[in-house]
Amino acid sequence: MATTTFYISLGCIQNQRNQRCSNLQNWPGKSSLREGYKGFGIEIRLLRRGACCHDSSQGIIHASSSHSSVADPLRLSIGNKISDSHKKSYEAALILIRYGESLWNEKNLFTGCVDVPLTRKGVEEAIEASKRISNIPVDMIYTSALIRAQMTALLAMTQHRRKKIPIVMHSESEQAIQWSRIYSEETRKQSIPVIPAWQLNERMFGKEKVHEWRRSFDIPPPNGESLEMCADRAVAFFMDPIEPQLLSGKNVMIAAHGNSLRSIIMYLDKLTSHEVINLELTTGIPMLYIFKERKFIRRGSPTGPSEAGVYAYTLSLACYRQKLDEMLN
Repeated sequence: MATTTFYISLGCIQNQRNQRCSNLQNWPGKSSLREGYKGFGIEIRLLRRGACCHDSSQGIIHASSSHSSVADPLRLSIGNKISDSHKKSYEAALILIRYGESLWNEKNLFTGCVDVPLTRKGVEEAIEASKRISNIPVDMIYTSALIRAQMTALLAMTQHRRKKIPIVMHSESEQAIQWSRIYSEETRKQSIPVIPAWQLNERMFGKEKVHEWRRSFDIPPPNGESLEMCADRAVAFFMDPIEPQLLSGKNVMIAAHGNSLRSIIMYLDKLTSHEVINLELTTGIPMLYIFKERKFIRRGSPTGPSEAGVYAYTLSLACYRQKLDEMLN
């Protein structure tokens, strides 16, 4: 029953992304905010509550064609639209990273939405993650609104060979947007926008009988969330605006939490509710997917300190790495 309910709530998964998902439109307060980050020449539609499956063009970040200074073999687009002749051949990379160890993880406490930073070990895990993805293109980063995920995202770019600077985008007010504007075209080329979103936050367990609900799917604890409720918001946000970015040729990294990422993986790998509650994600280990022909293909998770020989590289990724070698060596 839980599995059926989940897939009904995500009834637009198999439909075109410009159709609305009627089962998720009844969420309370389903308002959205259009936020223009003019410093990057981009416009982002961030969903505040309950929005799903809007017209895919509304969820796309429109960036300057000169945003990347390296000829990216994964981006076979013309302007902001993908050429019809390339729709079946282009690829985009999707990297998922669970945040590194936090101070409450260290104390064996359930953290939920409590906003605590990384431990020294967590910082080291995020830096190791950076080595593993050092040859994989990243155009955009999404994180939860919690500091441990944002720290992981920023640290995960420190060893990347492109040496682009992740910049956290602020949308608290029009003034915050304007004051964080980047005017230099050269600076924009060397930067990566980081988009925080509460929809990617960890599941909130509540205050009683945490262990009893931790591995359930559709039973929420008092004043908390079930995994199904967490999946509703996380997957809806992945479908719009993140998936349209991949469709437009952007390479995306998501730094988030065990349950929000498990929810997204449930969608990507078409897992059942039983399979997802038994899915374990290690902190600081990035998972790689390739988005091609509107399908997500898992390419693995590294077990060593380097990505070399670990990920199942596609031809396009191999070409990208070769271009990095030619440019940087």
